[in-house]
Amino acid sequence: MQKCNTITVPDNISSFNATISTKTTTSRAAAAEKTSLTSTPTQDTKTNRLVVINSATTALHKHNYYHPLQKQQQQRRRRSYFKREPIFVLIIMRLNLKAVLLLLTVAVVVITCAVYMRCAEFIFPRDLVRHWDPKLYAVGGGLDLLNTNNIEGDGGGGGGSSDNSVPLQDIKCLINQEYTINCKRDEEAHEIYVPFSFLRTYFDISGSMSNPSSPQTLEAMNNDVLAGGGGGVAEPQFLWMHSTAKINLPKAKYDARGLFMYFENYNVEARDRVKCISAAEGVPISTQWEKRGYFYPTQIAQFALSHYSKNLTEPAPRINILENADDVRNTWQIPKGSNLSRIWHPKFNSTVIQYETGADFDSAITLNNINQAMDLVLSVDLLLITNSSSLLVTIENHETKRTYRVHYIPADLLLSVQDDNIYYGLGGTQTLNKWRHLTRDLHIDVQKGLALESPKKSSLANKVKRSDLRVVSIAFMGIGFFDNVSLSTSNHLAHFYDAAEWFISHQDLRTGGWPNPVRRSLNGFAELKPGWLSAMGQGHAISVLARAYWHSGDKRYLRAATLGLKPYRVLSKDGGVLAQFMDKYNWYEEYPTTPASFVLNGFIYSLLGLYDLNTTAPSFIAKEAGKLFDQGMLSLKKMLLLYDTGSGTSYDLRHLSLGVAPNLARWDYHATHVNQLLLLATIDSDPIIAQTAERWKGYMFGKRAKHN
Repeated sequence: MQKCNTITVPDNISSFNATISTKTTTSRAAAAEKTSLTSTPTQDTKTNRLVVINSATTALHKHNYYHPLQKQQQQRRRRSYFKREPIFVLIIMRLNLKAVLLLLTVAVVVITCAVYMRCAEFIFPRDLVRHWDPKLYAVGGGLDLLNTNNIEGDGGGGGGSSDNSVPLQDIKCLINQEYTINCKRDEEAHEIYVPFSFLRTYFDISGSMSNPSSPQTLEAMNNDVLAGGGGGVAEPQFLWMHSTAKINLPKAKYDARGLFMYFENYNVEARDRVKCISAAEGVPISTQWEKRGYFYPTQIAQFALSHYSKNLTEPAPRINILENADDVRNTWQIPKGSNLSRIWHPKFNSTVIQYETGADFDSAITLNNINQAMDLVLSVDLLLITNSSSLLVTIENHETKRTYRVHYIPADLLLSVQDDNIYYGLGGTQTLNKWRHLTRDLHIDVQKGLALESPKKSSLANKVKRSDLRVVSIAFMGIGFFDNVSLSTSNHLAHFYDAAEWFISHQDLRTGGWPNPVRRSLNGFAELKPGWLSAMGQGHAISVLARAYWHSGDKRYLRAATLGLKPYRVLSKDGGVLAQFMDKYNWYEEYPTTPASFVLNGFIYSLLGLYDLNTTAPSFIAKEAGKLFDQGMLSLKKMLLLYDTGSGTSYDLRHLSLGVAPNLARWDYHATHVNQLLLLATIDSDPIIAQTAERWKGYMFGKRAKHN
């Protein structure tokens, strides 16, 4: 049993019974014990004092064990408290602090979202977020698809008035359930507008705004006039093109003595993958598969064929003869200690210039004040006696006032640059004491020097316009002879014969081929080791030599072209270029891979070489070339449709050889296929060639094969 608790009452309350019986108090004391036996802190809001009430007093307060006078005092205090403090303060005090913070956070988030949704124009101004207007997509209204300005007017071809136009709705387009892009929706017209930047990549197409003076715009204006339209001012148009490659329609039957396809449009030496034109050989040095540079027979032949074709299509060049030692004699600056004399040369049956100077620039014999612009092709007959002999041409960019000194020296180097000095090697000591005809395009020589000087710059940054250059002076140093110095706008035949001579001097007399001195890797096929032959290179070379033989009558070219037929009869696995499809159809391989790759464009070029030799050679040689040509044409007709994809063409047949996905031809290669077939159609009337060419041409304009 627990002892009863005793409560002490103030003296002025005499009627309060101070003693509580033990039995009654026991149960109540137990109830009080269940509450808190420790002191509970609370705070008086008026006096800010901490009041501590013991557990027994709390229990009595709970069960109203107070004298009536105490209750009256307590009620008076409560009424006075309510009068002093507002009711909302009491409510806030009784709320949980965490709940208040949570409610405040939610309120801030809701208000922020509301402001963001209603004030987008403030956050993202109109000049930063473009609003698409349906009238910008009107066809025939002359409106600019890429114009961001607010266009006023009646909308032309159905665009609608700008006052009544409805803003397009931003939506997400799900592309094949793989990813999404931002699109626009015209709810009234039930149209969805997809960005052309996406379409360009997705469908491999191109497009641009037309230039009012462009041929396409002028043609559209003419068609409009013929159709009864107003014509007048050219309206801007958006040009949508599936392919930017050009189709060259043959103007006549292909002639092996004339133009080679459309190669008059080629400018091989200006290509970025051409390091320079070798001063020793006069042909391009390729960097296509090896950066240090090498002789690539296919590229050399294209260089020759392009110049041969240009010679037939361009006007006769303007030639400025500076010195020929006979009827044209110029005034040369001859420093003290240097000598220049004109002597008779019995071998040439003409007069030549002999010179002797020191090794430094100050002693050079110089022709100054040339000031020749545009005529930048230098031709000179040259013989150097010593290693210190050289030819120096000074060229100025009259726009930037920068001066370039181009040196041609007897050394085994391709190209070297030191500050404004550009060096080209004419060959080692074996080239001394030998006459040679040197033809140099000075614009190309300067251009390639700049590219080597700043290789990290883009090709456009290194470009210099031909019209910006002028020849300032020409100088000779050391000991030697020279004659026939001239500057001209072009000298295509000289470049052509430089290449033809290269094919004679670099032919492998055992195989009859022109080896490629670099490795070549094609995905999925075994790597080709240096020395591999290419049917395309063989065909191109034969086309060059056949034209050189016809043009000059020199049988050296004919013999080299005839020997070049040998690899056509040797299987590619044995070092030749011959492969067989299904052990039945002969195919001449551009890349003699294992297994065979059957590249289409290279095969057709190899056929053209055979046709050229068959047309220009004597009958006993022409017969062999004609037989190889006929075998190839049979294979082409039987296999041609294997390259048709229904929307384009395959570059090769690796999908059959390797069992992999087709290697689709880029549009420029596809255009080459079309151009080749169009040319073949002029010499072979089989309808499969012309019909296939027309169908493939349609693919370039968005046409597709019909589905089932």
